[in-house]
Amino acid sequence: MAHEADIRAELERLRTQVPEVSGALAAGVDGMVLAEDIPAAGPEAAAGVAALTAAALGIGLRLTDATGRAAFRELLVRGEDGCVAIYAAGPVCALTVLAGPRVNVGRLHLEARRAGARIAQLIDGTQDRLEDARPS
Repeated sequence: MAHEADIRAELERLRTQVPEVSGALAAGVDGMVLAEDIPAAGPEAAAGVAALTAAALGIGLRLTDATGRAAFRELLVRGEDGCVAIYAAGPVCALTVLAGPRVNVGRLHLEARRAGARIAQLIDGTQDRLEDARPS
């Protein structure tokens, strides 16, 4: 991906902006890792989280559609040791954020929504350049 470094920088910025965020990744709706910043996990763990993100995204999309809530925006799952939040990052990407149990959820939502919007812009820019490069 042309903007993998830029997306990774955005993930790192998010992790430094919100205390208790331990990692983040951007994944395609197909479950492929686009970029990741999960220091405590290896590539296999990131791939597993990306695949689960795609599955959760599918459920979230169906649930918002079935209940008339329009387009999917975000999903928050809390466990005893923290939470996992998934945010829409444009039509072809999702941002997954891992946070500890004491995270300020309001701050998490604010910063992660901004990060998701910036990641969507980076990906849209890549798609535009690919479409411009195609022969007419």
